Amino acid sequence: MDTKELLKKVRKIEIKTRRLSDHIFGGEYHSTFKGRGMTFSEVRQYQFGDDVRNIDWNVTARYNEPFVKVFEEERELTMMLMVDISGSELFGTEEQFKNEVVTEIAATLAFSATQNNDKIGLILFSDVIELYIPPKKGRSHVLRIIRELIEFKPKSKLTDISEALKFLSNVMKKKAIVFMLSDFITDDDYKQNLKIASGRHDITGIRVYDKHEETIPSLGMVQMQDEESGELVLVNTASKSVRRNYSNYYKTKVDFYKDTFTKSGAGTIDCRVDESYVKKLLGYFKRRG
Repeated sequence: MDTKELLKKVRKIEIKTRRLSDHIFGGEYHSTFKGRGMTFSEVRQYQFGDDVRNIDWNVTARYNEPFVKVFEEERELTMMLMVDISGSELFGTEEQFKNEVVTEIAATLAFSATQNNDKIGLILFSDVIELYIPPKKGRSHVLRIIRELIEFKPKSKLTDISEALKFLSNVMKKKAIVFMLSDFITDDDYKQNLKIASGRHDITGIRVYDKHEETIPSLGMVQMQDEESGELVLVNTASKSVRRNYSNYYKTKVDFYKDTFTKSGAGTIDCRVDESYVKKLLGYFKRRG
């Protein structure tokens, strides 16, 4: 892709997603995630109605009258976008590939964070960490993130969510708002690393998928290729047992993702490529707000 075409694509995504973040998500994002971090401000005398859990017992003992700690909301947050760029993301049977929808969602979230004057960082991963952009503020930084999402060429087509979560825990020592975007169709067990990361960060998994991934239509003998391994397989799609086994396999992966995220205290959003991700994100923000 030449520079002119790339800039045109970046601008197109900016216009679409910034409009969404300005008019729809900015306020919802802020009301959902504000107050997740509180910093100590001062100590003052206890007043009727104050929460007794905020009493500073050391100061109270020193002056022989009750004092409470006052906290201020941390206005500045850090958002980390973790994006799966493995081979399976290059799939789509409708108007858009999964990776194109992922880019739009990531851009919308980034501009929403920018409105709140938050920092935004990016981790692109396959079965290795492909790219890490440390959190920074500003429109030019968000545009760089969008450029990387559009044109970055991964070294690997495989997926390792555990590796990505370990990297997150190593580089992000302070609490962050984390959105992981993937189809979550992977054989790696990321349960333990998600539990560790969720203990420190506010994590949401956004599953982006195509409806034709859920089941195989009956089309007779079809040669299929695994986008991650590159393996070619001849599949008898006319066989009911083959279609049933595939559907069960797919459901097992999706169930593992939802169960693992829920038990770890993380949130989940499902976005089908032919449906409005706007409604899905907005609904999620309102439920949490």
